[in-house]
Amino acid sequence: MAHMEAPENTPVWVDEDRCKACDICVSVCPAGVLAMRPEPSSTLGAMVEIIEPDSCIGCNDCELNCPDFAIYVAEKSEYKFAKLTDEAKKRAQAIKDNNYRILSA
Repeated sequence: MAHMEAPENTPVWVDEDRCKACDICVSVCPAGVLAMRPEPSSTLGAMVEIIEPDSCIGCNDCELNCPDFAIYVAEKSEYKFAKLTDEAKKRAQAIKDNNYRILSA
């Protein structure tokens, strides 16, 4: 697969045309960067959304586990990623406990 250019100053991004909303990427994200938002036009009624890009630690788990090659993580040489914090771990667990859906405020 060809190298995908990262949008400027973006740690992780999604090609929604390729995404089938399986939520695997959300389930493996240790930092609570991703969540599923309601999307009526999607086959499964949801779509992945990057909700906390500044918390991305660049682990590549989302990209490596995506069966549709729909999510990408910037190269470490192109982006300065965050460190995994307790707050990010708690957010990730809360998203998992909420069936991978975006948390209500």
